[in-house]
Formats: sequence, C-alpha cells, structure tokens
Amino acid sequence: MSTIRLTAAQAMMRWLSVQMTEEGERFLEGCWAIFGHGNVAGIGEALHGIGDAFPTFRGQNEQTMCHAAIAYAKTHRRKRAMAVTSSIGPGATNMVTAAALAHVNRLPLLLIPGDVFANRRPDPVLQQIEDFDDGTVSANDCFKPVSRYFDRITRPEQLMTALPRAMAVMTDPQNCGPATLAFCQDVQAESYDFPKAFFEPKVWRIRRPEPDPRELADVAELIRAAQRPVIVSGGGVLYSGAEDALAGFAEALNIPFVETQAGKGGLATSHPLNFGSPGVTGSACGNEICAEADLVIGVGTRFQDFTTASWTAFRNPERKLVSINLHPYDAAKHMAVPLVSDARVALERLGAALEGLRFDAHDPKARTDWHAAVEAVTARPAADGPDNLPTDAQVIGAVQRVATEATVAMCAAGTMPGALQVLWQAARGGYHMEYGYSCMGYELAGAMGIKLAAPDKDVVCFVGDGSYMMANSELATAAARRVPFTVVLTDNRGYGCINRLQIECGGAEFNNMYEDSDVQPEIDFVAHARSMGVHAEKAASIAELEAKIVEARARDVPSVILIDTDPVPGTGAGGAWWDVAVPQTGEPERLEKARNRYDANAALQRVYN
Repeated sequence: MSTIRLTAAQAMMRWLSVQMTEEGERFLEGCWAIFGHGNVAGIGEALHGIGDAFPTFRGQNEQTMCHAAIAYAKTHRRKRAMAVTSSIGPGATNMVTAAALAHVNRLPLLLIPGDVFANRRPDPVLQQIEDFDDGTVSANDCFKPVSRYFDRITRPEQLMTALPRAMAVMTDPQNCGPATLAFCQDVQAESYDFPKAFFEPKVWRIRRPEPDPRELADVAELIRAAQRPVIVSGGGVLYSGAEDALAGFAEALNIPFVETQAGKGGLATSHPLNFGSPGVTGSACGNEICAEADLVIGVGTRFQDFTTASWTAFRNPERKLVSINLHPYDAAKHMAVPLVSDARVALERLGAALEGLRFDAHDPKARTDWHAAVEAVTARPAADGPDNLPTDAQVIGAVQRVATEATVAMCAAGTMPGALQVLWQAARGGYHMEYGYSCMGYELAGAMGIKLAAPDKDVVCFVGDGSYMMANSELATAAARRVPFTVVLTDNRGYGCINRLQIECGGAEFNNMYEDSDVQPEIDFVAHARSMGVHAEKAASIAELEAKIVEARARDVPSVILIDTDPVPGTGAGGAWWDVAVPQTGEPERLEKARNRYDANAALQRVYN
C-alpha cells in the first residue's frame, strides 16, 4: 500500500480539500480561523501549507465566524459549507452558540476546536477545564448536545474514520447539521503514514428519499377527504429545491399556502395562492385561513411555536395534521400523519396520485385586505423629524420601494424578524431569516456569509441597535475583504421588541429600554461603524433612507445606514397569540389583566389531533 507521511492536521486539511459536490466544487469552501495555542502550531501550519487549495479566512470572533459560515451554507441550500477552527477554552466555547444555531436550523457546519493534550503530560494546560471526577472531559464536551456528530481526535489514524462520518452527516438531508471534531493539540502535530488512496477526490451526492407507498396512500386519502386544506411551506421546500413542485401542486389542487420564516421567499409573495405567513408574526389572511382549515399539510417544517401561534392558529375542531418531512422525528410531531420523504419527490408523487382533484376557490378578499394593510403601515410618514420618528414598518417600506429582484432581505432577532415576515413582499429567493434559534448577533456576519455565497445578490441586513452592539466586529472583516452589503441599523435605544413583550405580559417596563435601566449610553453608531472601514451615515428621514440604500449598491465595502425609530408601535398588520408564561399571582392590576388574557388564549390551544 502506497503511503504518505503527514501530520494529522495536514492530513485533515488535505482530505477536506478534495471532498467535492456533484457540480465539481469543494463542498467545504475553506476554513475560518482564529489561532491560539491549541491550534496554531498544528492546524495553523497545515492551513498555511495547503494554501489556496483550502483557503483560510480570518475573522474577529469565533461565534460570528461560524455565523458567516452558516449563512453561506443556508444560501447554498446546504449544498456547500465551511469549516471553522478555534483554540481550546474560550475560543472553542465561543462557538457553542453557533453550533446550536446550526443544529436547530439543520445546517451543515464543520467545527474544529483545539482540545487538550491526548498524552496529558502538560495537564492542566492553559485554558483547560478540569472535571474532578472524569479525566476524559474537556470544554469541548459542551458541543455534544448541539452537534449532529461529535468526535475527539486522540490519534492521527482516527481521522480516516471520523472525517468521512462528519461529511456523511453534513451531506445527509435527514440528519444534516453541525459536525464537531475536537482535535487534541498534540495529536495535530503528530505524523502518521496515511494511505495515499485516502486523499483521492470524493463526490458527495445528496439523496432524495422516496416516500413509503403506504404513507403516501394515507396522506392522499386525507387530502381527498378534506374540504378546506392549507399548506404550510417550510425551509425544507428550499433545501429540496421543491419550489416549482410546490407551486404546481398548489395550483393543480387550488390549495392556498402559507410560509414559515424558513420557507418565506420560496415562492414570491405575489403568487395568488400565497396567503403570507401563519402564527405569531403571521399575516391576518394567513392566520384566518389556518384557523378555518380542516387539513393542515406541513411541507418541510418543524411546526415551531411561532408558526403555530402556540397551537392556537390551527384550531378548527375538525382539523387533521399531515407532516411531510425528511426526518421521522419532525414528521411525527404533534401526532401528525407522517410522510417521510424529500419534499419535491413527495409533492410530485402526491400530485400524480390526486390528479383531477380540485378544491373550491377561496375568497381573495382576505388576501387583498392584507396587502392593503401592508401598504398602509409601510407607507412614507406624513411628516419626518425628531418628534415624528418612523416605525419599523415604515423602514421596511422604504427598503421595499427601492428593492429589486436581486434584493435579499435578511435578519435574525429582535423586532425586525416578525415585522419582515408579515410585511416584506419577497421576490423568489429574496428572504433570509435565521429564526430557528433567533440569535442576536447573527445579522452582520450572516450578511457577509450570504454575499460570499451569492456575490450577485443585493444583500440588505436589518439589524437593531441591540443586536448591533452584541456582535459587530465582522464589519471590519467584510470591509477588509471588500464584501459589500447594506446594513439598515434601526436605533430605538434599547431592546424594543422585548419591551413590548414585557408590557403585553403585564410586566413593568424594566431593563430593556435604556431609559428604564441603570445605563444611559450615548452611542455614535456612525462613527463606530466608520472606524471599522465601512461607509456609514445617518438617514434623517424615510426619503433619505431610500436614497441612501440605492447609493450603497455602487460601493465595494459594507454600507451602514443609521435611522432613529419609534420603539412603541408594532407592525399593525396580522399577528396572533404567543404562549409566554404570565405570573399567576401578583399585586398589580396589570398582572391580573395579563393573566386573564393568557388563560383565555391558552384555552384555545389544540396540540393533538
């Protein structure tokens, strides 16, 4: 057997560089890296040696590097991904939040944190966590519950087992998610005679599982028996490339559909059967049609709490639930009738089985009323100025009026995700929301990841002042790499979204808005953003905001446009109840009123069929 002598780190990078997609591209585009004592001598030297065959990208924070990689994978619909390496200790645990984000969203991400010495000679090495009762534990054990695959590399030859297993998980449409290979730092530098055949290029194909014929027949029978079905289109539709199949199925049977946060933008908002979104941040017409439905057909959705309005959205007493999903775990949620299958294949098979079936037309008035409500709340304000601050809805309207077919609206946490879901009129493929984990701080790094994956897109990142303050350092990376995107930074002087929730739950306004907390910072966001090398300016009005967004498209660095907003108003269109616990006892009348509202809504919950 012909062999080649390499360090374990060199072998890892060489192997990763030849794992290919069916289109002939590297599945892993490269590796984001911040070096420390746990990965600089081994992994760092290996990445330097391999050069452009497996590029290295330098970031500012381990978590946000992961966010950029996750956004890259999401934009590529899970067909390509990135790796991220860190040192041991805080560098590694900084990535745990991002691993959870990738896990919840079923997105591929390869994490390579450095680990302690396998030989244990220097124990306790710098940054080592010691478990007094278990000598095998390190800080990297934190990754176990948030990784789809976890392994600790304690010998070089383990790579020949661990690396293919990690790739198998990341390219598995059913179990897709983050893979963590904790790499002991002494082992990274150890040499081994690896078989040359191990480094032959390999093509990874993403399977399309076919539905079980019996499950297919059961679901077809339920659809035939229905009177008022509705489709809930989730992120699985996008990852399957099932957009056209969904449109064809819905049009042939005349079934209206609603889109989750992950599924929004699969088909254009203008599609006549698109009734917006369901749930807490759903459209009025979407929630109305869901409440009337006697059959809910989920396609590639987890039926997350926001989607179901804590199971008050689908409250028809005759309602039955079907779930088309790749993973049996998701397909069987809430006692649904499962159809375990790739979304595109399932819709094609169901369409053939139900040929000739067509449901009665729905009254288009509710959909027309929703669009009219959206137009009203997103319209330019009658007057601009410090005494008449624009709402988040009006900011969205400004971006919408100058958007093109290439525009991608993206966000992750705070006020804007809910507002965008109900108000943004998405073109096909024009929406990117991280709402599975709703992670503050995803936005700016995520926008960079989208632009790296889709350079021709006009990426507009909506971010509030709260999320901006949590994680903004990758703006410097994007500026240095000349990765342009537009940031619409809305300053409502605190956590306005949670402040409104606090009030809705009967709470006193406390510790969310700066004026209700023990800190009163005066932040010059424009100067701060400029200091990182981006173009930054403030828009004094909605009209100015529109003009500045158009101007930003000509730049080769990120553009940050600050605008002050009113923290009080909601979207003014759509919405539904959300199950957030309210204290059962309390002196203030506000708590008693909130608890009465809570009990009334909780009585509408219908979790099981």
